[in-house]
Amino acid sequence: MQPIVLGIETSCDETAIGIVRGRTLLANVIASSVDEHARFGGVVPEIASRAHLEAMLPSIERALKDSKIALSDIDAIAVTAGPGLVGALLVGVASASGLAQGLGRPLYGVNHLAAHVSVDYLTHEEPADPTIALLVSGGHSSLLQVDDITRSITKLGATMDDAAGEAFDKIARILDLGFPGGPAIDREAVSGSASAIDFPRGLTTSNDWATRPYDFSFSGLKTAVARYLESTPSYVRADVAASFQEAIVDVLLLKALAACKSSGIDSLVIAGGVAANSRLRAVATERCAKAGIQLRIPAPDLCTDNGAMVASLGSLMLSAGRPATQGAFDADSSLKVEQVSL
Repeated sequence: MQPIVLGIETSCDETAIGIVRGRTLLANVIASSVDEHARFGGVVPEIASRAHLEAMLPSIERALKDSKIALSDIDAIAVTAGPGLVGALLVGVASASGLAQGLGRPLYGVNHLAAHVSVDYLTHEEPADPTIALLVSGGHSSLLQVDDITRSITKLGATMDDAAGEAFDKIARILDLGFPGGPAIDREAVSGSASAIDFPRGLTTSNDWATRPYDFSFSGLKTAVARYLESTPSYVRADVAASFQEAIVDVLLLKALAACKSSGIDSLVIAGGVAANSRLRAVATERCAKAGIQLRIPAPDLCTDNGAMVASLGSLMLSAGRPATQGAFDADSSLKVEQVSL
């Protein structure tokens, strides 16, 4: 009988509960507080924490109802222990700890970034170990080599400043497109030209490829867009959105495919909120097919923060015989991706 695992995710502004049976998704409930943050142009930690407190129990009850199981049917609990906003994380950790103790079930404190990659296991029958993983979200842009999702992840490179999702948010604000910026720019870019403006591709000079081939930098791109808008009063917003988006997509995939070639690994998983971007998905499909790389991208609703990914990683940990997290533990807002679980 495959284990049933409940996952709790509260690293940012989504209170998310997922339930899986083995590698089958039973429920995925997300209560987002994004509307409460929109007027501030970004996530306010205190507001997010309070929203998690209010949404936690209703979300768990909804997930149990959707999955048609009782709380007593749960075999293990998994929770995001980090990285993320510490106050938001603590709500999830405290809730999961109480639930696990009350049920007498094992508890896995897992890494949010590893969980993003592990959601792939819910959508494909065959595992992708080893694989190169491109993790792109509002807080993280990383290239990883995943040899075993439950215990062996190597960071090849990461952003040196703004993450891709953060850059989307900042440029969307400048373009008066609202928050969150990723979906807004994606929509606006549909009617624009991706080749209208030649925005810079960060860390792609010959020296960069020699010294930091898998790192990212998007702050220069953000500055270039701002300067273009100042110097071009008659700019076409859709063209700016499309050209900016193309610059990010181009760099992400140049680095990811280079990592595949260098490592000899012919599988690429793209995960995280930015993986829902339609242009990234389209260009990745085209370039991976040309390079003979197997591309795996979760469905858009599994790219953004969700409980299914946490439950998935917990289920994989349990099935692999990895030890549960022992005793009381704190959330770690800066948990390194190499540490898959506590």
